This record gives sequence, structure tokens and C-alpha cells, in this order.
Amino acid sequence: MNPYLAKLQPYPFEKLRQLFAGVTPNPQFREIKLSIGEPQHATPEFIKEALTAGLGGLANYPTTQGSPVLRQAIAAWLGRRYGLEGVNPDTEILPVNGSREALFAFAQTVIDPSQGYVPLVVSPNPFYQIYEGAAYLAGAEPRFINTLPENGFALDLDALSEAEWARVQLMYVCSPGNPTGKVLDLDDWKKLFALADKHGFVIASDECYSELYFEEGKAPLGGLQAAKLLGRGFERLVMFSSLSKRSNVPGMRSGFVAGDAAILKQFLLYRTYHGAAMSPAVQAASVAAWNDEAHVVDNRRLYAEKFAQVTPLVASVLQTGMPDASFYLWARTPIADTEFARRLLAEYNVVVLPGSFLAREANGVNPGAGFVRIALVAPLAECLEAADRIRQFVSKL
Repeated sequence: MNPYLAKLQPYPFEKLRQLFAGVTPNPQFREIKLSIGEPQHATPEFIKEALTAGLGGLANYPTTQGSPVLRQAIAAWLGRRYGLEGVNPDTEILPVNGSREALFAFAQTVIDPSQGYVPLVVSPNPFYQIYEGAAYLAGAEPRFINTLPENGFALDLDALSEAEWARVQLMYVCSPGNPTGKVLDLDDWKKLFALADKHGFVIASDECYSELYFEEGKAPLGGLQAAKLLGRGFERLVMFSSLSKRSNVPGMRSGFVAGDAAILKQFLLYRTYHGAAMSPAVQAASVAAWNDEAHVVDNRRLYAEKFAQVTPLVASVLQTGMPDASFYLWARTPIADTEFARRLLAEYNVVVLPGSFLAREANGVNPGAGFVRIALVAPLAECLEAADRIRQFVSKL
């Protein structure tokens, strides 16, 4: 067996299952599940109609590069959303089966273990566990940069030594961040690009929450957009985007990567062997989704309503606040985060995710410890009921 598999930790939701073993939730309450970042808003009908209309494509093998019409739809969206006119749909865009599989596979393409040292893969901490698994299975070693409330959950790029930066081959960034919702600003990107230029590593910009923000006209900055604003090209930069959260289609597994054409050429080669072509029916539905913005505005409105009403209730008993973007509240707990989650389930049948499950100890600290991630994905009434139960629970502690 691949020896690197032994380095993988159980996924956070497996840890949650083990944590809850033996717990019998209070039968007075029905379950409200706010632990997993799975959109629960309705999938727009026009996307489902496009999916079924595209079923005729099942008679054909899809190409790994995807259809020209899909790549052109994505290029047009990049132009509208980020002002990125002129992105080449043939060389700078590649459809993928959701950002998760692409984030993992990307490390297998980028990491070169033949340089006489163990490569490093850097990511924020807490983080999306795919980054860590991708690093290990590519023969690299993860390095974590703690994002802490004391500095507004910013990336402290001075946390790594020069010797460590010299070994970095890949850096994952997530903006808006999971779980903190932190958005990188132009100065953050300027520093990241300077480091990448100096040390020659690739930046993988995970932007799957980019369309979940709270004020129209104030969309989060994207990595490719930052590069353009700073007067540079896409060298050593690839963004990852997805329809899952934007269009409420997590089961469709549809997204794209865009950026450095030389890197994407090699990524396409890897994916050709990986067997990662997108179903023609999913491609047809994806074209419809990327071409429409009205349903995305409606989706944002639903999240904005929930955050406006739920955040003050949770903040009245737990230290939390509005994130820059995304659909998570990152709340500090008055007791251990694991005990908090276990007792909240037992006494009030609300499921949240302990923050320590989303992080690793780095520099003597697990930056997720003492926090829980609350995903406001359920309907407004359920989120409000959950917030009220959380208030009752904390008031008894």
C-alpha cells in the first residue's frame, strides 16, 4: 500500500461521528444540522432543466478539456465578475468535477519530489483538509500558518523562516476563508506574489465561497483579479471555483480552474490519465448556471437575511461576528469545543463542528481549539431556532 496513506487523518466528519458515539439527543427537539457546509437552498429549476435536456450527451465520451461552449461561458463569467477580459478559454480555463477533486489533483501535478529535499505545501490553519491530504500523497510535507483572532485571522507570512519558504513548492490560500470567512485584500496578494516570485512556488487560490457575500456591488477580490490590478500576468497562479455554493448544486460536482496556461497544460495532461472528464449533461447544466446571475443574487439575499438575524442572537452569548463572506459563523466557546458540540447535541439536538477538527497544532497552538463552526445553510426558521437553542444552552453553562 502507498505508505503516505498512513499520514492521513480521519476527515472532520468522521471525527464528529466518533465524538458523538453514545450520545442520545434530547427527544424534545428535532435535529438541526449546522455542521457541514452543504447548501440547502433549492437548486434553480432552469439548471435542472438544462441537465435533463443534456442527457443525450451520455451517448458520447466527454473530453477532459470540456466543451468549447462551457469554457467560453466560464471566460465570459470571469469577465463580468472580475473584469478579466481576454482570458483564453482554450489555454487558461479547465472545467473540473468540483473544486475538491481539483484541489487534491493539483498537488499531484505541481509537486516535484526529485529536488533533493522534501517539498513543503503551505496552507492557512484552520484549513480545508484536502490541502493536507494532497500534500502528503504528493510526497510533500504540509506547513501551516495559523490564522488567529488577535490579528483578524490574517495570514502571517512571517511565520515561516526563509529556509522553509525556500522549500515551498505550493501554497493553498482560501479567500473567502473556511472557516473564518476572511477575505484577502490587494496588499495581501501583493505580499503573496512577491514571495512566489522570490521562491518560485505556485499559488492555488481556493475561491469556492467567492459568491457568498452580503452587499451587492462589494464582491470579494479574487486572485486573478488581484494579479491584473497589480499589473502582472497569471504566472504561478491558478484559481479554483465551483458552482456548488454559488448555484446550490453540490451534487452536480462542477467547477473550473483558471490561470497560468503553462501549469494548466500540465494539469490537463495529468487529468487526461486521471479520467476526470465532466459528464456532458453536467456540462450543459453548468453552461446555463454560469450564464445566469439572477439566481446567484437571490441566493445571496437568503444568506444575508440569515446572517442579519442569526448573528446578533449567537453573538449575545458567544464571541462571534459577521464574516467578510461565506456562510459560516466562527464562534468562540466558553468550554472545550468538543465538549461544547457534544453537549449541545445531547441537550438541544443542534449539530455544529468543533473547530479543533479543522486545524492542526502549529507553533504550539491549535488555532481551531475553543471555536465551533456554525454553517448557516438551513432555512431561516431553522437557523433562528438553532440560535435560540444555543442561547439557552450557553446560558446554563
